[in-house]
Amino acid sequence: QVTLVESGGGLVEPGGSLRLSCSASGRIFDNYGMGWFRQAPGKERELVASISWTGGPYYSDIAKDRFTISRDNAKNMVYLQMNNLKREDTAVYYCAQRAVAYVDHSSFDAWGQGTQVTVSS
Repeated sequence: QVTLVESGGGLVEPGGSLRLSCSASGRIFDNYGMGWFRQAPGKERELVASISWTGGPYYSDIAKDRFTISRDNAKNMVYLQMNNLKREDTAVYYCAQRAVAYVDHSSFDAWGQGTQVTVSS
């Protein structure tokens, strides 16, 4: 059974930074792609960024030039560094793991409980 636990959310002023962390267990972490999603009130969940099992990053338009995704296979961790945060980045952020090892286009089938990020002055 896969368990994903996010941390690092909180309240930050516009222009500030946060680093989200996700601890993973249950599968051989090195072999699976990971992702960060977010869901704002009244909106659908959307992909923020993903990272392949080989470490290659992908960024959605909302993340380009501001966010950085990374992974530490030795610690079974994935991170999302968020800089220059905007009010519209306010959402619950979720960590997710792909369903199939070594297949970076597989769907995400494991999810964390989410961590709240609020950008407000």
